[in-house]
Amino acid sequence: MLLSLVLHTYSMRSLLPGLVLLGSAPTYVLLWDAWRLLSMLLPCLCHRVFILVYGDLPKNKENIIYLANHRSTVDWIVADILAMRQNAVGHVRYVLKDRLKWLPLYGYYFSQHGGIYVKRSAKFNERKMRDTLQSYVAAGTPMYLVIFPEGTRYNPKVLAASQAFAAERGLPVLKYVLTPRIKATYVAFDSMKNYLDAIYDVTVVYEGKDRQGQQVESMTMTDFLSRDCPRVHIHVDRIDRRDIPEEQNSMKQWLHERFERKDKLLMEFYESPDPESRNRFPGKSVHWKLSLTKTLPSVLLLSGLTAGLLTTEAGRKLYAYAFICGTLFGCLWVSVRE
Repeated sequence: MLLSLVLHTYSMRSLLPGLVLLGSAPTYVLLWDAWRLLSMLLPCLCHRVFILVYGDLPKNKENIIYLANHRSTVDWIVADILAMRQNAVGHVRYVLKDRLKWLPLYGYYFSQHGGIYVKRSAKFNERKMRDTLQSYVAAGTPMYLVIFPEGTRYNPKVLAASQAFAAERGLPVLKYVLTPRIKATYVAFDSMKNYLDAIYDVTVVYEGKDRQGQQVESMTMTDFLSRDCPRVHIHVDRIDRRDIPEEQNSMKQWLHERFERKDKLLMEFYESPDPESRNRFPGKSVHWKLSLTKTLPSVLLLSGLTAGLLTTEAGRKLYAYAFICGTLFGCLWVSVRE
């Protein structure tokens, strides 16, 4: 035990000098840390990720529900990328897990920007979600509602549970996607069916390999930012509102059929015996480039404001107070709204 204590103490040998230095010369330490961070990230940021879009994504804005497989935290970025292609980033709203409302600052932001927090299974509050969506329709709010019907991210452990559930219920046992949940999708469509133009059925693959050279089926944000993803493949099926069944059981069957189709698309992507068909979706792809004019101004503005705050004592205090007070206010706000 004494040896363990000595080892732990030795492992923290740099902590006290670091705290002393931070207190005596905070500006220098923050600038040094920023430089070290940039020296680590710049090679990754200079690495280009190719965005390949397949299918029939319109260029004009529409009121839509966006249904996609959920493989990574990067999926939120993909939804924004497609919305940006249609100049509709400001229209994006998310259906989110209820516990995400406690995220510092972001939990409050999402709720104020039209996000809808939902609980699973018996705790799902259908009336609340329906009332919220119908209020948006009544107000004429542009709608780009992002839903991940699987309910959680794909990984081997969750896949095994999903396959067991599907086999027990007599549903198709899927390999590359999870069995979808119907409630949020049905309530969203039923609440806005006369307001929507279409549903976008989106299938996303992050192309990459692990250190053993094996294809990665799910990817973390860290992997994505660490040059482990050379290409993102996005397949879009636009389904007109009039072609979607309105009755709940019929829509449940329709949603399962759409996920069966996703599974076949992904199986073909990973396992096709034809090398020409592997690592790509069927059909023609469009390499979509994001113009710097759409991103650079906001990056420079945010970076400039952040640097201005962190390099002065008053700015750091303001930054800390805003974070702490904003988080407490946001948590209080979402609690009261519940």
